[in-house]
Amino acid sequence: MTQRNLSAENAKQQAKTATRQASPWIEPLGRLGFAAQGVVYAIVGVLAVQAAIGAGGETTDTRGALQRIQDAPFGKVLLGIVAIGLVGYALWRFVQAFLDTDNKGSDAKGRVTRLGYAIVGVVYLGLALSAVQLMRGAGGQSQGSEQDWTARLMAQPFGRWLVGLVGLGVIGLGLYQLYQAYSAKFREHLKLAEMSHTEAEWATRSGRMGFAARGIVFCIIGALLIAAALHSNASEARGLAGALQTLASQPYGPWLLGAVAIGLIAYAIFCLVEARYRRMLLS
Repeated sequence: MTQRNLSAENAKQQAKTATRQASPWIEPLGRLGFAAQGVVYAIVGVLAVQAAIGAGGETTDTRGALQRIQDAPFGKVLLGIVAIGLVGYALWRFVQAFLDTDNKGSDAKGRVTRLGYAIVGVVYLGLALSAVQLMRGAGGQSQGSEQDWTARLMAQPFGRWLVGLVGLGVIGLGLYQLYQAYSAKFREHLKLAEMSHTEAEWATRSGRMGFAARGIVFCIIGALLIAAALHSNASEARGLAGALQTLASQPYGPWLLGAVAIGLIAYAIFCLVEARYRRMLLS
């Protein structure tokens, strides 16, 4: 083994040792993060169900869910807890990415997977920042942010191609979510031995429904990005709220929206299961 490889391996071992020493606070933060993610998705799903059945509600995204938390009694306190949880979730994803806690390896496939973990970490740090801004009264940017960054990307050389590639990547992520729903490989990350048969069964059901719903949503978001690239129109780009609105505008839209919304609620339940039973650093 070369000196460079030895140095890299030593650095990795030191990082793992430091992480084990810090695990008494990293792991609880990560579990709080899964719970916070569940709360956010539950709000998005419940509001979408209400919109589907005509009982009020709305099609919103994760930032819109944060606004709902802010508006609740003791909203700032609750939002502060959620913000801490979202930071914890981002931190856990960074640990996954850089220390390879899931043993994805260093080949091309493993590096792409770990890069995905890091990207998710960045996304949830941004969501935590939105929560902090709401607490400070700065307001969130639930609407229009997708169009803003799409327009900036389109303004770059080969911008339309870049937006189209991002759209394809999002569709790929959606297909992977659908694969997770079909294969139920997410069970590998749960402490099934600590769960009763009924708990394991319901965890699997909620996971399948949740990943399927997310897969559909991501595929729609990716398709809208590709449409924006093809038409050179950044306003066609949409996020989670736009994907739900797209479903609602289709034939049998309320039924489609309601089905996906129930799936998002199922995903929220699965997040709460992960908060309790997810295999983390040393467990």
